[in-house]
Amino acid sequence: MKITVILADDQAILADGVKSVLESCPDITVTGIAKDGAEAVRLTDELSPDVVLMDIRMPNMNGVIATREIKRRHPDVKVLVLTTFDDSDYILSAINNGASGYLLKDTSAATLIDAIKNAYAGDTILPAKIARRIADAARMVSSDREIKLKRAYGFSDREVEIALMLCEGFTNKQIAAALKLSDGTSRNYISSIYEKTGCDSRALAVEKMKGTLER
Repeated sequence: MKITVILADDQAILADGVKSVLESCPDITVTGIAKDGAEAVRLTDELSPDVVLMDIRMPNMNGVIATREIKRRHPDVKVLVLTTFDDSDYILSAINNGASGYLLKDTSAATLIDAIKNAYAGDTILPAKIARRIADAARMVSSDREIKLKRAYGFSDREVEIALMLCEGFTNKQIAAALKLSDGTSRNYISSIYEKTGCDSRALAVEKMKGTLER
């Protein structure tokens, strides 16, 4: 069975080129092309694709908002961002709104095809350059916030880094990918954070840490 894909890009010539690249793979078929985020949402409603390949800057509705709306309506649809912009705000917004990954348009054809397959399989797609951006964004917090967490809970430097990412809504897989940790190592750090905050769930730990940061 082929992986069905919708492309969302306001530049028709680029969308046609990506379509040709994807359909060179016998496992993938492009079932629709949207010219903006609103059309991407509508086509997803109509066609129920496996994966939406989403640009960020588009008219009428940008890719971040479209991603959020698609994931709200169709949680099982994978949204993979493909854009020219590597700004950390775009990356964080897309990931936090449910995107399965973030690729730049200078990626190779083989990498793009593999990313579609891996996103469909449930993986988080974060190339090294993008992972560094996310990690850098997570570190760009004031020393005051770090000191608050260390004083309140006795966190290590790595635990502070991960705690702040938890507060930003990152999943275990996204944390592992951004910090280049194994899934097991990421889980161990997060378990330690739960223990040090005296909480037995992510929701309670995040709520408690956010309260500490706001004081």
